[in-house]
Amino acid sequence: MKIDVVTLFPGWFEWFTQQRHVQNAQVLGHELDFVDLRASTPLNAGQVDDTPYGGGAGMVMRVDVVEAALRERYGTAPPPHRTIALSPGGRRFDDALATELAAEPALTLLCGRYEGFDERVHEHLATDVVSIGPYVLSGGELAAMVVMDAVMRKLPGVLGHEDSALEESFSEALEGAPEYPHYTRPFDWRGHTVPDVLLSGDHARIREWRLERSRERGRS
Repeated sequence: MKIDVVTLFPGWFEWFTQQRHVQNAQVLGHELDFVDLRASTPLNAGQVDDTPYGGGAGMVMRVDVVEAALRERYGTAPPPHRTIALSPGGRRFDDALATELAAEPALTLLCGRYEGFDERVHEHLATDVVSIGPYVLSGGELAAMVVMDAVMRKLPGVLGHEDSALEESFSEALEGAPEYPHYTRPFDWRGHTVPDVLLSGDHARIREWRLERSRERGRS
């Protein structure tokens, strides 16, 4: 998989690229790169935004600036693969969408800033508009990290053990519910002990207990 992130702040992602599973992905041949919007802007002095038509506070990222970055990178705009604009008003990001995106050979993530993108970016330069939740961030960079983290964890071999991602929260194995509780040593902590079933050695009972706890969390 090849993932490009189009952003005003490529340096923000230095920490992300140092994470073990991200480095594992790169060793396996997956690519991650960052495109600086200011590097190709057709405007003077690195300008990327402008005041909104109709008035109002804040600035809007210009569609021609995003187009220029995409053409510089791919020779065409929109790119010839799935391109996601990150915005609070988009499709809610969930495990099913992460699985869907993990099957793509290439992704481009567009990080907004200020009041977001000119709507024509959503309509004509992106294939998808995606939101990581019903709240507002200062920009799309953190959202891009969330999407990349969830997607890259699903790539074979990235987590080191093939079974690591099978029974995670919201997975098919758990019927889309949150993951069950986990316990480890000490067995007795201030009078709070580990459920007996987990010490039984009966894997069928343990599996049923875990699935029922997962279902309970999903109902709450």
